[in-house]
Amino acid sequence: MSNAPVTLDGWYVLHDFRSIDIARWQAASAAERVNALTGFHSLIQEYERVNESQTGSFGMFRVAGHKADILLLHFRPTIEEMIETKEHLQQTAIASYLEPVHSYLSVVELGGYLAKPGVDVETDPYLQSRLKPAMPDMPYLCFYPMSKKREGQDNWYTLDNEERVRLMRSHGQIGREYANKIKQIISGSMGFDDWEWGVTLFAHDPLEFKKIVQEMRFDEVSAKYAEFGPFWVGKRTDAPTMVQVWRNMPQRMMGRKNFE
Repeated sequence: MSNAPVTLDGWYVLHDFRSIDIARWQAASAAERVNALTGFHSLIQEYERVNESQTGSFGMFRVAGHKADILLLHFRPTIEEMIETKEHLQQTAIASYLEPVHSYLSVVELGGYLAKPGVDVETDPYLQSRLKPAMPDMPYLCFYPMSKKREGQDNWYTLDNEERVRLMRSHGQIGREYANKIKQIISGSMGFDDWEWGVTLFAHDPLEFKKIVQEMRFDEVSAKYAEFGPFWVGKRTDAPTMVQVWRNMPQRMMGRKNFE
């Protein structure tokens, strides 16, 4: 029986996907809209404070396609803080117009082999920057969950440690070839969510997501042992931009008094 690998665990990660309830928003009065957008702007500013204080990371993304409209991406030191971020949103007026469509909870994960003898994980700058990542300065994001297969002969968890290391070494080489084009954050989710890992990619060019995923699909460890969940792609945005997006949505006319 093979042994479970040792991991280094960092900040918790919450991918909070929301869709705009357009019909409800169009039916809102002018006063209701102003109140909701004022609260939304304040909420995002509150979330963003952790970027300055380095007590977490936050980013907001406009999502392509119809799986969601907005992604609120949180990195925090504790589960309690993750719960609070959700509750803070629920307490705002904008929550009535934002439907939760998906979420994913995980924790930043690194291989235990990075903790080399003599290295203090808690003070090593390189390890700390990866375990507690700042939001990358890249506008595009791709997120997907994945697991390793446990089907018949294709059972990742019955392989011996040496074989797993061999397979992952080849897999990692592909990732290193994209090091200047893509920033990757791997987060473990065993016991936290429905898949085993979350993969969050950042890039200046979204086409790089297709290239790296396609190339990795042909690598042995992915072709034989990987199972992939749904993919989400989005672009970084900010509160003023999203407020303008909301303002540009026409109000449903319920008589002349509601016309803006």
